[in-house]
Amino acid sequence: MPCDLFIFCGEPSGDLHAESLLAELKVKKPTLNIFGVAGPRMRHQGVNPVLAMEELQVMGFIDVFCAFPKLVRMFYKVANAILELQPKMVFTIDYPGFSLRLHRHLKRRGFKGQIVHFICPSVWAWGKHRIAFMEKHLDHLFTILPFESQIFRKLPTQYVGHPLNFRIQSYNYQNLDLPKDKQIIALFPGSRSKEIERNLPIYLDTCKHLCANNPHLHIALSVAQPKFHSQILFILQKKNWNYPITFVPSTHSYELMQKTHLAIAKSGTVTLELVLHFVPTVVTYGLSKLDLIIARDLLRIRLPFYCLVNIIANQEIFPELIGPYFTNTSLLSHAYHLLENHPVYQEKCKHILTLLGRANAAKEVSKQICLMLSN
Repeated sequence: MPCDLFIFCGEPSGDLHAESLLAELKVKKPTLNIFGVAGPRMRHQGVNPVLAMEELQVMGFIDVFCAFPKLVRMFYKVANAILELQPKMVFTIDYPGFSLRLHRHLKRRGFKGQIVHFICPSVWAWGKHRIAFMEKHLDHLFTILPFESQIFRKLPTQYVGHPLNFRIQSYNYQNLDLPKDKQIIALFPGSRSKEIERNLPIYLDTCKHLCANNPHLHIALSVAQPKFHSQILFILQKKNWNYPITFVPSTHSYELMQKTHLAIAKSGTVTLELVLHFVPTVVTYGLSKLDLIIARDLLRIRLPFYCLVNIIANQEIFPELIGPYFTNTSLLSHAYHLLENHPVYQEKCKHILTLLGRANAAKEVSKQICLMLSN
């Protein structure tokens, strides 16, 4: 089967963005043959999977190091599939450590199709050497933050708006069975096993204190994938959890956010989804000591903010607890502060809407892809 378009995504946020894009492409050009490294949402949209996205998911420097041989095998499997299929366009979404190397490898192997990337790496924060690298190996870049398009001089770059903003505006909310007489505390410990292992125990310790002092609270836990249920139950058992708790599948995350009074969430795309639902949130990122040393001392990653929401606003909208600052004491203190100042933090959330605008990124990107494929 001939291949018109090869789409690569390596994590759940990319799968989410790809889903909207593929839905638009189906309308504009339903005859496209699309292959890719696909997550569950992409597969549901009919992408022919060369590899399942889930096979690439690791976190932290140490985890990546341990999984390195497997990642190398996956890299060459994906690259060789592209070179065999010879699509008119390779379209990569985020996941820059893998994507940028793939761009270079394809160019070196003489790939003649167009190479397009969606969602700019954080070159404005660190890794500025990537700017020249991307200008050399990419044909086009779509950005989702307005200031990013001004960074590149030799690479055609287009700001298309943030896809999550429009997705949430147009989302069709369904009913979610949660106690109506309670304030919902929602937990988003992550979408990977290691994240859940590092985050959830501290989240639960905090929630125990909150529930013990406020009978009007109810805990809801977002479950990224069904395979994590047993791990979550094991952690609850270890913590002797004895308060009511509702498990919510990730497919109903927006319904949960719509009803949430306060959230505790692992740093990532979910924090932007929460701010666009006006949910005051404490953001966490658990790092091993070795990961922290590598990030701080070797890579010299020292930013005023690490949470995407705060980076966009260039001010603290959500308190963030990174590495050694993510403790039982600090999380409990910030959770209490947000509960006591809930209206103030809701107003802070609304500020993000004015910064992002209301463009439909999926529609704009799909239009440009169709134009590029027809040239």
